[in-house]
Amino acid sequence: MTVLARGSAVSSATGGRLSPKWLKALAAAPLSAKLGLFIVIFYVGLALLAPWISPYGEAEIVGPQFSAWSSEFLLGTDNLGRDMLTRLIFGARNTVGIAFAATLLAFAVGGTLGIFSAVAGGWPDHLLSRTVDVLMAIPQLIFSMFLLTIFGMSIPVLIVVIALVDSTRVFRLARALAMNVTVMDYIDVARLRGESWLWIMRREILPNILSPLVAEFGLRFCFVFLMISALSFLGLGIQPPTADWGSMVRDNATLITYGDISPLLPAAAIAVLTIGINYVVDWFLDKSSGLREGQ
Repeated sequence: MTVLARGSAVSSATGGRLSPKWLKALAAAPLSAKLGLFIVIFYVGLALLAPWISPYGEAEIVGPQFSAWSSEFLLGTDNLGRDMLTRLIFGARNTVGIAFAATLLAFAVGGTLGIFSAVAGGWPDHLLSRTVDVLMAIPQLIFSMFLLTIFGMSIPVLIVVIALVDSTRVFRLARALAMNVTVMDYIDVARLRGESWLWIMRREILPNILSPLVAEFGLRFCFVFLMISALSFLGLGIQPPTADWGSMVRDNATLITYGDISPLLPAAAIAVLTIGINYVVDWFLDKSSGLREGQ
């Protein structure tokens, strides 16, 4: 009974809703964490309010090509005469939204299979692990380009391809974390009680590995975000006329030759969001692990 109580206590401690303790921790968070939260909230606000706060339509041609910064076009126009500020705002919705969906799907697939592999053991574990080893041996970007060339470059296909490619990394982490939990006494007791492997995965293992998985979610989101931008820059990601930061860099790269920094704005947007997410992830990992509790 003591072992069962321990397992339940750990599960409830990590799997519960946001408590006043976390609210106090948020108030006492370091400046970097607060800055990261502000950046993330700002980008989410842009993504949600893009149709209402942008001065023009997403694909609307409003002026001549490569217009300079002015009161009419605050950040100038692109290679087709579309407003750069509008494209940046809509790019937040498209790029961030697709990256979030792909990361969520990657964790749903990779995390579930990783925990199942650790719980099942035997030939299912060997089969899944060796399959993942083969897929991880192929560079992610090249493998994604190969699959997109075969199956097309629509947004649903892009989300599924990136999620499946990235799920191999999630599988490895989830399996390693779950393996550390499956050797605990309360897992053996749950098996002796006759609990199903699905119950053990959901009630005993997942709550005890949730903190590192959440931290990894933030990091994987950054990698997926950068991969989508790289694919769009190469012409295989989000397709025009949909606004995307990666394709905006490619379409306006000519301006760099003339000393115009407009092509660097989408790149800066990518970099700022990546830094903000990493600040939040670092703070969350510190708080959930207690590594810097006394600081």
